[in-house]
Amino acid sequence: MNSSDAAPPDPAALEFSRLLGPLRRAVLRASRSAADLPDLPEAQIELLRVLADGPLAPREAAARLRVAASTVSNLVKAMRAAGLVERTADPHDARTVLLTATRAAHDLLGRYDRASARVLARTLDGLPPADREAFHAALPALARLTDRLEGN
Repeated sequence: MNSSDAAPPDPAALEFSRLLGPLRRAVLRASRSAADLPDLPEAQIELLRVLADGPLAPREAAARLRVAASTVSNLVKAMRAAGLVERTADPHDARTVLLTATRAAHDLLGRYDRASARVLARTLDGLPPADREAFHAALPALARLTDRLEGN
């Protein structure tokens, strides 16, 4: 057993860990409902976020998402059928395929982001001022935490 596994976790870290999944799912559910968005699985949304910056080989997309290449392959099958992802030959290496988010995918991702921002803003407005201030103050620390977890 790793010695760090034996130490009890920081209570705040443990609570934050428990809240992350439910918070992410709640925002996604509320956003879909508020904007009549399709029920796109979270994994597909994350792949679209990775592809939004430009074409990638499937193995590069898998590495960025930290998932198996077979997972990306399965996601791409469904997303191609929905018109969200295109597969094209790499102009520099005909043996390599590139994945590209379609215009429809970019539009849909923008709709998800705008809907999420509206839902969060409306929900934050309903919180006490001290909670809103704490939320805003925590954003830079959450960004740094994300960077550290991503290895940046």
